[in-house]
Amino acid sequence: MNGIYFGEYAYLEGHSNIVNGIQFSPDGTKIASCSDDSTIRIWDTSTGKQLHLLEGHSGYVKATQFSPDGSMIVSCSQDKTIRLWDVLSGQQIQVWEGHSGVVNAAQFSSDGSKIVSCSQDNTVRIWDISSRKQIQLLKEHSDWVNAVQFSSDDSKIVSCSNDKTVRLWDTSSGKQLQILEGHADDVIGIQFLSNGSKILSYSKDTTIRIWDLSSYQQIQKLEGHLEVVNGVQISPDETKILSYSNDTTVRIWDLLSGKQLQILEGHSRWVNSARFSPDGSRIVSGSLDETIRIWDVSSGKQLQVLEGHLHWINGVDFFPKEPKILSCSYDKTIRIWDVALERKIQLTEGHLDNVMQANFSPDGSKIVSCSWDKTIRLWDTLSGKQIRAFEDNIKHVRGTQFSPDASKIASYFREKIIRIWDVSSGKLVQLLEGHSDVINSIQFSPDGDKLVSCSDDATIRIWDLSLGKQMQLLNGHSSRVLEIQFSSDGSKLASRSRDKSIRLWNAFSGKQLHSFEGHTKDITSMQFSPDGSKIVSGSEDNTIRVWDLLSEKQLLLLKGHLHSVRDVKFSPNGAAIVSCSNDKTIRLWNTFSGKPVHVLEGHQDHVWGAQFSPDGSKIISYSWDKTIRIWDTSSGRQIQVLEGHTGSIFGMQLSPDGTKIVSCSEDRTIRLWGSDYSKTFGKAEASLVRCIWQVGVQRFGLSMKDSSWKHTNGLTQQQKLLVEQRGGKF
Repeated sequence: MNGIYFGEYAYLEGHSNIVNGIQFSPDGTKIASCSDDSTIRIWDTSTGKQLHLLEGHSGYVKATQFSPDGSMIVSCSQDKTIRLWDVLSGQQIQVWEGHSGVVNAAQFSSDGSKIVSCSQDNTVRIWDISSRKQIQLLKEHSDWVNAVQFSSDDSKIVSCSNDKTVRLWDTSSGKQLQILEGHADDVIGIQFLSNGSKILSYSKDTTIRIWDLSSYQQIQKLEGHLEVVNGVQISPDETKILSYSNDTTVRIWDLLSGKQLQILEGHSRWVNSARFSPDGSRIVSGSLDETIRIWDVSSGKQLQVLEGHLHWINGVDFFPKEPKILSCSYDKTIRIWDVALERKIQLTEGHLDNVMQANFSPDGSKIVSCSWDKTIRLWDTLSGKQIRAFEDNIKHVRGTQFSPDASKIASYFREKIIRIWDVSSGKLVQLLEGHSDVINSIQFSPDGDKLVSCSDDATIRIWDLSLGKQMQLLNGHSSRVLEIQFSSDGSKLASRSRDKSIRLWNAFSGKQLHSFEGHTKDITSMQFSPDGSKIVSGSEDNTIRVWDLLSEKQLLLLKGHLHSVRDVKFSPNGAAIVSCSNDKTIRLWNTFSGKPVHVLEGHQDHVWGAQFSPDGSKIISYSWDKTIRIWDTSSGRQIQVLEGHTGSIFGMQLSPDGTKIVSCSEDRTIRLWGSDYSKTFGKAEASLVRCIWQVGVQRFGLSMKDSSWKHTNGLTQQQKLLVEQRGGKF
């Protein structure tokens, strides 16, 4: 095993709670980390070994910083203290008490003789290291002070606060020199620029501002972010600024002109941290979406996605001298990532982010999938090969559907537009525009001539596909319309809404026929019965209701689930109903009597979907426990568990002929499951069901679960630790 490369490194384990921050020592040989477990830890960069455990704080540690010469560390905490530590011995040198609130930040002066701190007690304090005394108390701020910094010559201090101001102070006298006002919300951070001649500040008001200290005037206002700006960094050559925000983007700005150069889009949740590489050519970012992304500064393109953290990422940074990245997370770990280009895996086929939906074509020969990576992909069912990818610079795709003749695919997005694609050419053939808010559901009519859509704008729209125009606008719901369905003969429409009602419409005239009301919380699922005479609905009120379309009355109220009902379906003959719930169970009901038939137990987490096989003899379900399960309808017995997905399963569908299942997951893979001899799930021996193929690369990386290692030579201590962390045993 000498010289083997596993593709991953062992992570640094030790913290027992959220890791809030990481920092390299000035010479790059050590790493300091701080955590909600009240400790600071010092690690050896080359071996990953913990050198020291610094204990003393009685509350979570907000931040740490190495002294300029790397011999000391300063830390600040929820316990209202600032502490000074010796790096070589790991011993505490000093505790400063004086703040009456959480200390948000503490920083060394450039000569290492002083420390400045700021707190939720609205004050800034300066401490002398040699005398170990507080030498200044700055108390002009009227709200929490969020950040503080010395100028490069240590003569001035800048601070920022929730009082919406930036303030400049004289270090020696403690006198306030200037108040810089203009931000419209809490100012989160500040930084000196250009040898102390300018100050940069950023705020919850979504702006970044640059102030000139000779005139004390705002000289630039950088606007573009749509939500809170969480942080900024200046490039090594001091020509660019990077900023990152709750709006899920990282942005690059020209420092001289203030012009926005690049918007880096790819994260699906808040970006908590971002840093330039030492040469300024790349940026690394970490997010609440649990991913780390690497970007090219000049082109703005995403180069890599690093996945493995199991919770939000709090901090990221490039190693000073190696092609590696350091990260820390809410999952209590610090991880090291290899970003050497020769080791980068190129993904030729497959989604680059969570796969939200995968559906069979009507004849079962193709599968269409959509993902947060902004693409729609078409796959050959038999081989698993990608036929084509549909791309149109789109935002997150919410869903797709084949037309009844499989010649077209309709897709809908966050951006209120429905796109119609030609399957054979891959070209975009129609744009259906009219909704004024997010579209939640679409469906083709049985004859394929029309398409119906519903939206957060509380409307339903029927579109003529031959003309590409809106035929009908259906108003009636008083809140977001979440789903819309045609009846099997295409004559009626059913809709469900956040207004807790199901409404029945004439599909030709657009007239509302009836409103079914009774659920006391959001309706999560509905379906027409096979003969079109009834509708079944499930709700977050834990109940299932059956509605009769002729009498316009509620026929049945089915109670038994202990939590929200996620999905309901009629059996093919309409005699039974299957329901599944957040209570981890699936329940089978008699449609005519409303009596419970079976409770199917086995899933370990919320069950998100369940459906009958074509002959009704089996039930197939999927869950947040990452499994698909097959059940016998008559006995209620679990027949098989299909395992393999390493992330939550977002969708599952049975093929039209009942021989296969397609599933998609947050692990970025699509899997096709089937039985030998092409038997249907109604008649096949369930033990023959297996994964036929999968596409995509699983997001959670290396697994060595239950592997046994004997007589192996050449593994380093770090590699042995890696094997053990990933489930191997020596």
